[in-house]
Amino acid sequence: MLVQVPDVLTPEEVRRCRQTLEQSQWVDGRVTAGDQAARAKNNLQIPVDSPEALQLGDLVLRALARNASYTAAALPLRVLPPMFNRYDVGMTFGAHVDNSIRMLPDGSRLRADVSTTIFLSDPGDYDGGELVVEDTFGTHSVKLPAGHMVVYPASSLHRVMPVTRGSRWASFFWAQSMVRDDTERAMLYDLDLAVMGARQQLGDDSQVVLGLVNHYHNLLRRWADL
Repeated sequence: MLVQVPDVLTPEEVRRCRQTLEQSQWVDGRVTAGDQAARAKNNLQIPVDSPEALQLGDLVLRALARNASYTAAALPLRVLPPMFNRYDVGMTFGAHVDNSIRMLPDGSRLRADVSTTIFLSDPGDYDGGELVVEDTFGTHSVKLPAGHMVVYPASSLHRVMPVTRGSRWASFFWAQSMVRDDTERAMLYDLDLAVMGARQQLGDDSQVVLGLVNHYHNLLRRWADL
Protein backbone atom coordinates (compact mmCIF):
# COMPACT_ATOMS: atom_id res chain seq x y z
CA MET A 1 0.00 0.00 0.00
CA LEU A 2 1.42 3.36 -1.07
CA VAL A 3 -0.24 6.45 0.44
CA GLN A 4 0.50 10.07 -0.41
CA VAL A 5 -0.26 12.59 2.34
CA PRO A 6 -0.28 16.33 1.49
CA ASP A 7 0.81 19.20 3.73
CA VAL A 8 2.32 17.19 6.56
CA LEU A 9 4.68 20.10 7.19
CA THR A 10 3.52 23.70 6.98
CA PRO A 11 5.39 26.10 4.67
CA GLU A 12 6.98 27.65 7.77
CA GLU A 13 8.15 24.24 8.98
CA VAL A 14 9.62 23.48 5.56
CA ARG A 15 11.47 26.81 5.62
CA ARG A 16 12.79 26.05 9.11
CA CYS A 17 14.03 22.65 7.97
CA ARG A 18 15.74 24.11 4.94
CA GLN A 19 17.40 26.93 6.88
CA THR A 20 18.71 24.52 9.52
CA LEU A 21 19.91 22.00 6.95
CA GLU A 22 21.72 24.70 4.97
CA GLN A 23 23.86 25.36 8.05
CA SER A 24 24.43 21.68 8.85
CA GLN A 25 27.37 19.38 8.23
CA TRP A 26 26.71 16.79 5.52
CA VAL A 27 28.34 13.35 5.44
CA ASP A 28 28.35 10.36 3.08
CA GLY A 29 24.88 8.76 3.20
CA ARG A 30 26.33 5.26 3.14
CA VAL A 31 26.98 5.46 6.88
CA THR A 32 23.37 4.39 7.55
CA ALA A 33 23.04 1.80 4.77
CA GLY A 34 23.41 -1.96 4.98
CA ASP A 35 26.21 -3.70 3.13
CA GLN A 36 24.27 -4.34 -0.08
CA ALA A 37 22.40 -1.03 -0.10
CA ALA A 38 25.64 0.91 0.46
CA ARG A 39 26.89 -0.26 -2.93
CA ALA A 40 23.92 1.39 -4.62
CA LYS A 41 23.75 4.53 -2.47
CA ASN A 42 25.25 7.88 -3.45
CA ASN A 43 23.85 10.77 -1.43
CA LEU A 44 24.51 13.01 1.56
CA GLN A 45 22.99 13.01 5.05
CA ILE A 46 23.39 15.00 8.22
CA PRO A 47 24.74 12.92 11.13
CA VAL A 48 21.88 11.23 12.96
CA ASP A 49 23.15 12.37 16.38
CA SER A 50 23.84 15.99 15.41
CA PRO A 51 21.93 18.79 17.20
CA GLU A 52 20.33 19.73 13.88
CA ALA A 53 19.07 16.19 13.25
CA LEU A 54 17.63 15.92 16.76
CA GLN A 55 15.97 19.33 16.54
CA LEU A 56 14.42 18.76 13.12
CA GLY A 57 13.52 15.17 14.02
CA ASP A 58 11.41 16.47 16.90
CA LEU A 59 9.72 18.89 14.50
CA VAL A 60 8.83 16.04 12.13
CA LEU A 61 7.57 13.79 14.94
CA ARG A 62 5.30 16.57 16.20
CA ALA A 63 3.92 16.97 12.67
CA LEU A 64 3.26 13.23 12.45
CA ALA A 65 1.46 13.25 15.80
CA ARG A 66 -1.09 15.74 14.51
CA ASN A 67 -1.59 13.98 11.17
CA ALA A 68 -4.46 11.49 11.23
CA SER A 69 -3.67 10.20 7.74
CA TYR A 70 -0.21 9.02 8.78
CA THR A 71 -1.64 7.27 11.83
CA ALA A 72 -4.30 5.57 9.72
CA ALA A 73 -1.82 4.40 7.08
CA ALA A 74 1.09 3.32 9.27
CA LEU A 75 -0.62 2.42 12.59
CA PRO A 76 2.75 3.21 14.20
CA LEU A 77 3.86 1.51 17.38
CA ARG A 78 7.34 3.10 17.35
CA VAL A 79 8.98 5.53 14.94
CA LEU A 80 12.71 5.72 14.31
CA PRO A 81 14.01 9.30 14.75
CA PRO A 82 13.70 11.02 11.36
CA MET A 83 16.83 11.47 9.25
CA PHE A 84 17.58 13.98 6.51
CA ASN A 85 19.24 13.47 3.13
CA ARG A 86 20.25 15.34 0.03
CA TYR A 87 20.83 14.33 -3.59
CA ASP A 88 22.90 16.73 -5.68
CA VAL A 89 23.54 16.44 -9.43
CA GLY A 90 24.67 12.93 -10.32
CA MET A 91 23.58 11.40 -7.02
CA THR A 92 21.22 8.43 -6.90
CA PHE A 93 20.20 5.40 -4.87
CA GLY A 94 19.84 2.22 -6.88
CA ALA A 95 17.22 -0.48 -6.36
CA HIS A 96 17.26 -1.85 -2.81
CA VAL A 97 15.13 -3.08 0.07
CA ASP A 98 15.41 -1.33 3.44
CA ASN A 99 16.97 -3.16 6.37
CA SER A 100 14.35 -5.12 8.28
CA ILE A 101 15.73 -4.25 11.74
CA ARG A 102 16.85 -0.80 12.89
CA MET A 103 18.56 0.30 16.09
CA LEU A 104 16.90 2.96 18.25
CA PRO A 105 19.01 5.53 20.14
CA ASP A 106 18.41 3.68 23.44
CA GLY A 107 19.91 0.49 22.00
CA SER A 108 16.61 -1.32 21.50
CA ARG A 109 15.58 -2.66 18.11
CA LEU A 110 12.75 -1.65 15.82
CA ARG A 111 11.24 -3.82 13.07
CA ALA A 112 11.00 -1.58 9.99
CA ASP A 113 7.52 -2.22 8.58
CA VAL A 114 6.72 1.16 7.02
CA SER A 115 8.99 3.56 5.14
CA THR A 116 8.25 7.27 4.85
CA THR A 117 9.72 10.15 2.84
CA ILE A 118 8.79 13.80 3.42
CA PHE A 119 9.92 15.98 0.54
CA LEU A 120 11.68 19.23 1.49
CA SER A 121 12.31 20.45 -2.08
CA ASP A 122 9.65 21.42 -4.59
CA PRO A 123 9.58 19.46 -7.89
CA GLY A 124 10.65 22.56 -9.83
CA ASP A 125 13.84 22.84 -7.80
CA TYR A 126 15.41 19.77 -9.40
CA ASP A 127 15.18 17.34 -12.31
CA GLY A 128 15.21 13.59 -11.76
CA GLY A 129 15.23 12.40 -8.15
CA GLU A 130 11.91 10.55 -8.35
CA LEU A 131 11.27 7.91 -5.70
CA VAL A 132 10.31 4.76 -7.60
CA VAL A 133 8.53 2.05 -5.60
CA GLU A 134 7.70 -1.41 -6.92
CA ASP A 135 4.85 -3.44 -5.43
CA THR A 136 2.35 -6.09 -6.46
CA PHE A 137 0.36 -3.47 -8.39
CA GLY A 138 3.27 -2.24 -10.49
CA THR A 139 5.84 0.56 -10.42
CA HIS A 140 5.03 3.94 -8.88
CA SER A 141 7.06 7.11 -9.45
CA VAL A 142 6.68 9.72 -6.71
CA LYS A 143 7.86 13.34 -6.74
CA LEU A 144 5.84 15.56 -4.40
CA PRO A 145 5.76 19.23 -3.34
CA ALA A 146 7.77 20.28 -0.31
CA GLY A 147 5.98 19.33 2.91
CA HIS A 148 4.14 16.39 1.32
CA MET A 149 4.78 12.80 2.33
CA VAL A 150 4.67 9.29 0.86
CA VAL A 151 4.20 6.18 3.02
CA TYR A 152 4.91 2.70 1.65
CA PRO A 153 5.90 -0.80 2.85
CA ALA A 154 9.56 -1.09 3.87
CA SER A 155 9.55 -4.48 2.17
CA SER A 156 9.13 -2.83 -1.25
CA LEU A 157 11.94 -2.73 -3.76
CA HIS A 158 12.57 0.97 -4.41
CA ARG A 159 15.12 3.45 -5.75
CA VAL A 160 15.81 7.16 -6.16
CA MET A 161 16.46 8.20 -9.75
CA PRO A 162 19.60 10.23 -10.54
CA VAL A 163 19.32 13.98 -10.02
CA THR A 164 20.28 15.82 -13.21
CA ARG A 165 19.66 19.44 -12.08
CA GLY A 166 19.39 21.14 -8.73
CA SER A 167 19.21 19.35 -5.40
CA ARG A 168 16.61 17.09 -3.79
CA TRP A 169 16.26 17.35 0.02
CA ALA A 170 14.05 15.14 2.16
CA SER A 171 13.39 13.60 5.55
CA PHE A 172 13.09 9.83 5.75
CA PHE A 173 12.36 7.36 8.53
CA TRP A 174 10.82 4.02 9.41
CA ALA A 175 8.09 2.85 11.76
CA GLN A 176 7.27 -0.42 13.40
CA SER A 177 3.55 -0.85 12.87
CA MET A 178 1.09 -2.34 15.32
CA VAL A 179 0.03 -4.46 12.32
CA ARG A 180 3.10 -5.97 10.67
CA ASP A 181 1.33 -7.42 7.59
CA ASP A 182 0.95 -4.88 4.79
CA THR A 183 -2.22 -6.49 3.39
CA GLU A 184 -3.91 -6.30 6.78
CA ARG A 185 -2.75 -2.68 7.23
CA ALA A 186 -4.18 -1.84 3.79
CA MET A 187 -7.53 -3.41 4.69
CA LEU A 188 -7.69 -1.44 7.94
CA TYR A 189 -6.75 1.77 6.10
CA ASP A 190 -9.51 1.27 3.52
CA LEU A 191 -11.98 0.48 6.30
CA ASP A 192 -10.92 3.59 8.20
CA LEU A 193 -11.59 5.70 5.08
CA ALA A 194 -15.01 4.06 4.77
CA VAL A 195 -15.75 4.86 8.43
CA MET A 196 -14.83 8.52 7.95
CA GLY A 197 -16.96 8.77 4.81
CA ALA A 198 -19.93 7.14 6.53
CA ARG A 199 -19.61 9.46 9.54
CA GLN A 200 -19.73 12.51 7.29
CA GLN A 201 -22.80 11.27 5.41
CA LEU A 202 -24.75 9.51 8.16
CA GLY A 203 -23.54 10.94 11.47
CA ASP A 204 -21.93 9.23 14.43
CA ASP A 205 -25.20 7.77 15.76
CA SER A 206 -25.93 5.77 12.59
CA GLN A 207 -26.08 2.02 13.10
CA VAL A 208 -24.10 1.61 9.89
CA VAL A 209 -21.32 3.80 11.30
CA LEU A 210 -21.37 2.03 14.65
CA GLY A 211 -21.15 -1.33 12.88
CA LEU A 212 -18.17 -0.24 10.76
CA VAL A 213 -16.36 1.20 13.79
CA ASN A 214 -17.00 -2.00 15.71
CA HIS A 215 -15.64 -4.08 12.81
CA TYR A 216 -12.54 -1.87 12.50
CA HIS A 217 -11.60 -2.14 16.16
CA ASN A 218 -12.27 -5.86 16.32
CA LEU A 219 -9.97 -6.42 13.35
CA LEU A 220 -7.30 -4.17 14.89
CA ARG A 221 -7.66 -6.06 18.18
CA ARG A 222 -7.19 -9.34 16.31
CA TRP A 223 -4.19 -8.26 14.23
CA ALA A 224 -2.33 -5.83 16.51
CA ASP A 225 1.13 -6.95 17.62
CA LEU A 226 2.05 -4.95 20.73
